[in-house]
Amino acid sequence: MKSKSTGAHRIFKMPFAKVYPMYIQKAERKGRTKKEVDQIITWLTGYTAAALNKQIDNETDFEAFFGRAPAMNPNTSLIKGVVCGVRVEEVDDPLMQKIRYLDKLVDELAKGRPMEKILRVTEEPKGKK
Repeated sequence: MKSKSTGAHRIFKMPFAKVYPMYIQKAERKGRTKKEVDQIITWLTGYTAAALNKQIDNETDFEAFFGRAPAMNPNTSLIKGVVCGVRVEEVDDPLMQKIRYLDKLVDELAKGRPMEKILRVTEEPKGKK
């Protein structure tokens, strides 16, 4: 199912700081930590911990949060699967896809997936340097 967007999704203007505690609660309910949630967010967006905290303190909306992200991780294309009934790799709107990537990574954390798998740490193929 592809997401059809006119750019008018309510979440785009929602402050990231309003959703951030929900990510943490979801992780903590399953025995994971705020530190791990922050690690996922910094991996995905390129924010430092201090810059992430500044975005939260400033109540930056999702559109600006991802728009100002220093560098989306080049391995985002490895994030695949379904979140909220939507296959993340098929989301048409680039901003909505970034939001879904984050949702998917937090879901994986809450499901107990090892951090190296969540962060798409890949080994180089044998025989290549």
